[in-house]
Amino acid sequence: MVIQKIPHVALLASPGLGHLIPILELAKCLATQHGLIVTIIAVTNETHQIKDELLSSASSSCPDHIYTIILPIDKLIFSGNETILARLSIMMRTALPSLHSLIHNMKRKPIALIVDQFGVVAFDKIAQDFNMFKYVFIASNARFLSYALYFPYVDYNNRGDYVRIPGCEPIPCEELNNLSSSPDAQNYQEFIQIAHLIESVDGILVNTWEDIEVKTLLAFRDEKALKLIVKASVYAIGPVIRSNLMETGGVKSKLIKWLDDQPNESVVYVSFGSGGTLSTQQTIELALGLELSKQRFIWVVRPPIDDNNAACLFESVGGTHELNNYLPDGFLDRTRDLGFIVPMWAPQSEILSHPSIGVFVSHCGWNSSLESIINGVPIIAWPLYAEQGMNATILVKNLGIAIRSDVNPKKELVRRDEIASMVRRVMMDKEGIGIKARVNGLKASANIALREGGSSYNALSQVVKKLLDDINDQTQN
Repeated sequence: MVIQKIPHVALLASPGLGHLIPILELAKCLATQHGLIVTIIAVTNETHQIKDELLSSASSSCPDHIYTIILPIDKLIFSGNETILARLSIMMRTALPSLHSLIHNMKRKPIALIVDQFGVVAFDKIAQDFNMFKYVFIASNARFLSYALYFPYVDYNNRGDYVRIPGCEPIPCEELNNLSSSPDAQNYQEFIQIAHLIESVDGILVNTWEDIEVKTLLAFRDEKALKLIVKASVYAIGPVIRSNLMETGGVKSKLIKWLDDQPNESVVYVSFGSGGTLSTQQTIELALGLELSKQRFIWVVRPPIDDNNAACLFESVGGTHELNNYLPDGFLDRTRDLGFIVPMWAPQSEILSHPSIGVFVSHCGWNSSLESIINGVPIIAWPLYAEQGMNATILVKNLGIAIRSDVNPKKELVRRDEIASMVRRVMMDKEGIGIKARVNGLKASANIALREGGSSYNALSQVVKKLLDDINDQTQN
């Protein structure tokens, strides 16, 4: 193997904007801060304008060091009963032959493959064949990583109300949503395979930072705790979030102009991420709750889906986008001067960074949670699927920067009165002052971690140094 003056690494993103965005931002850090050549490979099963724009933006941000490739896979037909994890795993395995061919035909092969959690299936077939170092980037937090790695050792039948991971805080089982699986469930073998593949990597990058997950990160360094399971070092390199603004046409300009006209910290921003959907009745209750709160709001609205709270995760929902068909009668007229409705998608990083935003009603996807923290915006937690319940607990109980309903929104309706009450608690009551102070403290902590010399900057520098050292060792041998 001939040593390369500037190392070339490949980053593999599984389907979904929530997976692609952190991979893109990690690529920018590796290219701009550390001078690596980076090829981003995005697996997708559909044409998506936002994905195309994001990839184009990444390339243009560092044109001599970042290259992007869309790796399409055939539209797969699912029964509708598959879990999110099963679908992602099937799609990534389907992409492996094309990925193998793609790398085989590269004139300059990558010396390392960095994948997200669902891309670990590429290690055996791809990284091994091309003699690439193996790294996994967990776009979620260390708490989720601890559960994902400890999963094979959980006694499902005798776990009680908590999963107790060595060196970590016990995780309430109610947080786990469909992350909890019995041995005969669809998710079980997928989780087992992912855990064992992560155990064999050269390094693990996590989208968190030292100050917010001290205990869990220490457990990964403890020979009597999680170091027993995974020997590779865990690097807290976050928060890795979108930083570049992206023009999205007339909707954005109207939206930002509307925000410019509102008082500071006066607007409630409501969005359930790139995949989240609500039921018909919950959509009505949310609309009436926002109206009842009498607070200004921006609401990213999607047509309701009654049997799938992650319907937009892999593809756009069907049906009509005519708002009057599913919002309460007269709602749009009554709130015309109070709110701004955005169908389907909005430029979230631009919204959260605007001084008019006072609170974020969020599904608690980790990308969204980090964007809220880095902009000093309190959160009303409304988890829907995946590890979002776990994230909500971190935000509410560990960090104190969010509140949430006592109702599990996956099982029961969150009623309009409670929605209005939660909004007022953050926007108007004394409780909101304390939450705002804590989130601003975390914002400062995150900025310090990311600066040159900060814990996250140093952690990513250590990853690059290890990679260079491993290349030199491999060359000499």
